[in-house]
Amino acid sequence: MAIFWLIIIGLVLYVITIYNRLITLKHRVDNAWAQIDTQLKRRYDLIPNLVETVKAYARHEREIFEKVTELRYKAMSAGNISEASQANNQLTQALKSLFALAEAYPELKANQNFLNLQEELSNTENKIAFARQFYNDTVLEYNRALEMFPTNILARWMNLTPRVYYQVPPEETGPVKVQF
Repeated sequence: MAIFWLIIIGLVLYVITIYNRLITLKHRVDNAWAQIDTQLKRRYDLIPNLVETVKAYARHEREIFEKVTELRYKAMSAGNISEASQANNQLTQALKSLFALAEAYPELKANQNFLNLQEELSNTENKIAFARQFYNDTVLEYNRALEMFPTNILARWMNLTPRVYYQVPPEETGPVKVQF
C-alpha cells in the first residue's frame, strides 16, 4: 500500500512540475512580448521628433512624412502580434525612406539634433531586433513544450494554445544588394 501512495504522490508532484513549467513559459512569452512593446513605444516616441527635424529642412517632401506618421499610428494601434509585426515592418521601410531623404540634404546630415535622433533610433532598432529574437526563442520553447508528451496533455486541459512568431518581411530576409 505504501508503494501505491508513493506512486500517486510522485505522479502528483510530476503533474505540478509540468503545470508550473507551462505557466513559467507562458509568462516568459508574455514578458518577451512586453519587452518588444517597450522598445516599440520608445521608437514611436522618437519618430515625431525625427520627422519634425527633417521637415524643417525638406518641407516639400510631405508624402514621406505623412506615410511615416500614418504607419506609426497603425503600428501603435495594432490589435495582435501579427498585425503589430506587419505594421512595424512597414514602418521600418518608411523610416528607411526618411533616412534616404536625409542624404539629399547635407545641412540636415550635419544637424546635431538630427544626428542624435538618428543615433537613438538606431540604438532602439538594435534593441527591437534583440527583443524580437528573444521573443521568438521564447515562443519556440513554449510551443515545443505544448507539443511534447506528456506536457501536451496537461496543456490541452489548461487550454494553452501555441503563440505566433514575430515575422520578418520577405524583403528583409533576402541577400543584401550592394551597388557602387
